[in-house]
Amino acid sequence: MASLPILIAIAVFAIAVPRALATEYVVGDDAGWLLDFDYQAWAKGKEFRVGDKLIFNYPQGAHNVFRVDGTAFQQCAPPATSEALTSGSDVITLATPGRKWYICGVGKHCASGNMKLAITVLPPLESPASAPSAISPSSATGITFSKHHALAVGVIGVLMMIMV
Repeated sequence: MASLPILIAIAVFAIAVPRALATEYVVGDDAGWLLDFDYQAWAKGKEFRVGDKLIFNYPQGAHNVFRVDGTAFQQCAPPATSEALTSGSDVITLATPGRKWYICGVGKHCASGNMKLAITVLPPLESPASAPSAISPSSATGITFSKHHALAVGVIGVLMMIMV
């Protein structure tokens, strides 16, 4: 039964590798999401990619986070139709490439306290011989698989056929 440890190792690898490819960014690093911090300087030089996560840490009730468009960002005006993130540890997964804007909607925190962040999200890193970026979700289950999961499942399937 030497193949069982190999299969377990492959399964762990298949689960761990895709998660390791995404980066989690704590906005403001140790300072967190607070007044009078230069978030544009913080973001400078970072490569935000689809699949990465932004984590906004702040004392609950003191601030919030709104996803906004470029105009609302410039005007520091949270949209009336959108709900603020208010947990104090808000996690946003970057799902699509392009410009993204975030502001604090409490009082004048955005306009006077510089609580705003604009970033550019790049497409996910692709290996040279990569498969399509995702397999379509099943309409019955709503489950999606990344290209890495699909590759790992394929490798496991081939290995299982060889070992049997």
